[in-house]
Amino acid sequence: MFGTEEYGVEVTVEAEETERLLSVTPSEVSAADRLTFARNVFVPLTTACRYTCTYCTYYDRPGEASLLSPAEIEEICERGADAGCTEALFTFGDEPDERYTAIHDQLSELGHNSIHSYLREACGIALECGLLPHSNPGDQTREQMELVADRNASMGVMLETTATVRAHGGPRSKEPGQRLATIATAGELGVPFTTGILVGIGETERDRAESLLAIAALHERYGHIQEIIVQPVVPNERWTGEAPALGTMRKATAMARAALPEDVSIQSPPNLAPVEELLDCGIDDLGGVSPVTDDHINPDYEWPALRELRRIAETAAVPLEERLPVYDRYVSPEWLSDRIAAAIDADGPAGRRYRSLLG
Repeated sequence: MFGTEEYGVEVTVEAEETERLLSVTPSEVSAADRLTFARNVFVPLTTACRYTCTYCTYYDRPGEASLLSPAEIEEICERGADAGCTEALFTFGDEPDERYTAIHDQLSELGHNSIHSYLREACGIALECGLLPHSNPGDQTREQMELVADRNASMGVMLETTATVRAHGGPRSKEPGQRLATIATAGELGVPFTTGILVGIGETERDRAESLLAIAALHERYGHIQEIIVQPVVPNERWTGEAPALGTMRKATAMARAALPEDVSIQSPPNLAPVEELLDCGIDDLGGVSPVTDDHINPDYEWPALRELRRIAETAAVPLEERLPVYDRYVSPEWLSDRIAAAIDADGPAGRRYRSLLG
């Protein structure tokens, strides 16, 4: 059982289900009949984060962290819209703690008492530019998510692992129970959600199986998981370890496909994972790729050009299709706010792309 009373969520993973998943091999899952991707623009709202994970280069220390201004957000979103993007991917480290006094001062000067309040404004800017916001704000309370949910087409947070690992260590370590509670809150609020596992940070194969089954249990409860990312940790200036071996990634990807229903996509990020070696392991999505901005979370690893995505699809002998940040099956009043539905119906990049998907 994962989760605690402290975070208000409990997720049970049966031992026999774990053993079943551990026995899965790539030969037992089917290759996808298509590959999808989303065209996005990356908007790093702030580089402040309460956590100090040893594999992460995204966060800056207090005194070094920055906060994008509304004008900067608008400029990035307009460039994205001009390039045909449909998604504004908002990222920031988990809510800055008391050490980031400069960030809190900047938020106050902008008329906000929290980063989530500012995120709501930022999402509004993206919507005015014709983009659909997809926010990854880390751990969130119900109050925080409620504040921004109606201005997001979808949201996400990486579970990473249900295990306690040294890479999350320190006085401000990530708590798996808190991550699971965030995923559960999204389900309770009816938010289409993206999550996933991070492979190679000190977890075991059993940990990966249990993490995937915990996600599957929450999806069975709420039906809100639209995709699972199976992401390898990669070497960078803070993480000097090796990336996980190909065999490890093949097994983890196949387990993800076997753990989740067929309508939940399995994503392999093409700038981080050996995608061509995973095409037979059940992946059907290549994630968000930006033609105008860097991957600010993994700046040493450039996004592939669209022609590279096409080449990968040709290697798999399947079509490559562009999608919105919210998957088609969630484009309904049950899952989307009136504001997001209006953006999809409007004559902006997201609306035009959705109508083209409908043929």
